[in-house]
Amino acid sequence: MGFVTPDYGTLFWMTIIFGILLIIMKKFAWKPILNALKERETSIADALASADKAREEVEDLKADHEKIIAEARKEREVILKEARVLKDKLLIEAKAQASNEGQKIVTAARQQIENEKQAAISEIRNQVADLSVLIAEKVIQKELKDKQAQESMVEDLLKDLKLQ
Repeated sequence: MGFVTPDYGTLFWMTIIFGILLIIMKKFAWKPILNALKERETSIADALASADKAREEVEDLKADHEKIIAEARKEREVILKEARVLKDKLLIEAKAQASNEGQKIVTAARQQIENEKQAAISEIRNQVADLSVLIAEKVIQKELKDKQAQESMVEDLLKDLKLQ
């Protein structure tokens, strides 16, 4: 039963050893332990502050990133809109130019047709005139085979010339 109830001497020496241990701890170990705990506390607080700061920076970067993406989307829409307008403008200009070129070609073709028509009419007239002269020559030669017919025809022509 001596283990359950300690002796007064053991209790006295335990108190003295505990006090000495407490003084030694206070003198040599207590300050370094408290300093280490304070350093650890400040390092944890700094780490938490750094983490909060980093989190805020990340949120700012996300916001900036989202702004940049939104601006890029707006610029893309503007560029696409400008490209559509430019495409429509180019198509309209190309259609107008093709229409003008078509009109020029049609006008040139009509002019060429008219020129060829006039040339053909002129050639036909010349051929008709040549044929008429040839026919008239043949008819006159046939009619004027005798001398009397020739003289009467010359007199008739002279009378017609004098009257005019």
